[in-house]
Parts: sequence; structure tokens; C-alpha cells
Amino acid sequence: MGLLAWVIMGLALWHFTIWLPDRYWGGIVGAFVGALVGAAAFGFIVNGLHIPGRADTHLTTALEAIPGALIGMAIVYAEGLRRERAGGPGPVEL
Repeated sequence: MGLLAWVIMGLALWHFTIWLPDRYWGGIVGAFVGALVGAAAFGFIVNGLHIPGRADTHLTTALEAIPGALIGMAIVYAEGLRRERAGGPGPVEL
């Protein structure tokens, strides 16, 4: 249940990426993956490489995923920005 709480918190935070410029590596899907993987990995690390079960899941379990989701999205954003500055493919001209 703890993993579900972490992933759902990452998903909730991912929704706010619509307010940022789309410079994520992989676009909005890259931001989605960054948020989910970051939230799950950070929650797993904070809990001592243990996933809390049903009886051990509380509100704070979900809140533990917030820094991880933000870090994951920041990494994906930084990589997308780096690739954009390196001269990646530009917009398609019609």
C-alpha cells in the first residue's frame, strides 16, 4: 500500500507540469515517468528499502514521495533542457 501511496502522490504532482514550459526529456510522458520513478524510489529509500504494508500506511507515507517526485521531474527537465541547448531537432516547419 505504501508503494501505491507514493505513486499516486507522484501522479498528483505530475499534473502541475502543464504550467511549465515543455522542455522535459520525452515531453509530458518523460515528466510522468520522472515523477513516478522519483516518488517510488525516494519513498523506498526513506523507508529503509522497505515498502510499508496496509497497516503501516499513513498520510505521512504519501507525503514522503513529494521530494522524490520533484527531484525526478527536475532531472528529466534538466536533461531535456540540456538536449535542447545542444541543438536537438527543432520544430517542424510547414
